[in-house]
Amino acid sequence: MMLLPSRAAVCGALVVLAVSGAVITRSEAGGVHSSAVVAAAAGRAIVGAASMYNPFKPGREEGGPSTASGERYDAAGWAAAIKTSLRGKFGGVQFGARPKFALVEAAGKKVIVKINDVGPLRPGRIIDLNERTMRYFDPSLELGVIGDVKVSPLAGDYWSPGPVG
Repeated sequence: MMLLPSRAAVCGALVVLAVSGAVITRSEAGGVHSSAVVAAAAGRAIVGAASMYNPFKPGREEGGPSTASGERYDAAGWAAAIKTSLRGKFGGVQFGARPKFALVEAAGKKVIVKINDVGPLRPGRIIDLNERTMRYFDPSLELGVIGDVKVSPLAGDYWSPGPVG
């Protein structure tokens, strides 16, 4: 009878070690991911202002209208629309094509966004952020426009959108 509780304790200890090892690996991977982002974005940045967009209108299709890539607008994702004249620099943003990604930096924060839309933005603005991304930089949404935003296209198609570092 004493062997069973001992085996359970040993098994529990092994599970704890395995889980803590996975957490260490994830946190180390986060650091690697951060430097990989910086390396992939080096030297091609555009600086300007960012604003927020939300094309959803009540009564329209669930999830809002389609973006230039064909995806539905998602206020809860990490996405953005780039200025139409910058479309080529960000991989074309074409209907049905794999989305492109960019590193957006402002106010000491960095986030990877999926560039899935384009638009004729107001002068001085280079990117329109969806609601979640804008809340990352401006939690109250009171600013409306964020100046001195640095946007760098990322090489490759397989980035995970979200905060970096």
